[in-house]
Amino acid sequence: MAFFRSRGRREDIQRADDLLAQARALYTAGRYAEAEAEARSVAAAQGRNPDDLAVPMALSIAALAASAQGHHAEALATYDAQLPVVSEVWGDEHRLTLKLRLGRAEVLNQLGRHTESEEECVAVCRAAARADMPYVVKDALIGQIRALDMLGAHPAVEAVARNVLAAHDGQDRFTVRVRFALAHSLNAQGRYEEALAENKRADVLDRAFPREDRAPETGMAELNEATAFFGLGRNAQARPLAASAHRDCLAFYGPDHPRTLQARSLLDRIDGA
Repeated sequence: MAFFRSRGRREDIQRADDLLAQARALYTAGRYAEAEAEARSVAAAQGRNPDDLAVPMALSIAALAASAQGHHAEALATYDAQLPVVSEVWGDEHRLTLKLRLGRAEVLNQLGRHTESEEECVAVCRAAARADMPYVVKDALIGQIRALDMLGAHPAVEAVARNVLAAHDGQDRFTVRVRFALAHSLNAQGRYEEALAENKRADVLDRAFPREDRAPETGMAELNEATAFFGLGRNAQARPLAASAHRDCLAFYGPDHPRTLQARSLLDRIDGA
């Protein structure tokens, strides 16, 4: 049974946001070790009050930052410790519970447990739809697409992406991410001309946003385009794009991020052709 909160919901959220502003800024800037340390410091400073929204929010940021550093087992342990507490206090279908489940699903994906990740994203998507949480639904769909991609289920990625775009073809970041994922899946199926066209749609939409909003898609447009050009035998056009994607991903994500590794692998394949 959930505890009653002593403060109003908006006040809880505003207080937590204020406490975590620095940790979020560090995470957005790609300073993951500092973000993790700051978030864990905030969580520790709040004590053990099970009704304090700042604690699970802080530990969620800490887990995200740990995973971004490649510390996926540590991140999973953080999620596994927090989820039973949050579920008990806030309920199984509270937005925070569902967001934590999605964070855990992403870590499972990074640990190679792709089927579990995909299944969890589908379950969260259904729960969020029941609770009328469209933003959580969108995050769950992106998580499902990532898991299917890691499973190599590229036709399934295409099917999910096209279903999403049929229902929601907007001018937002969600649409950008889905279109980039669709282009990636088309490349993986050897449909390079279609991939180029879809990637261009995503890139044009992406460039309409401020640079800071575009950071999570760093290198995506160049990597998709380079992959398509390489598949079409246009290596001279593919190489500078792959090099640019690798350079940008290396600077923003570091050497062990999947997108950095994809760009490095593509460069090696182009140079070896």
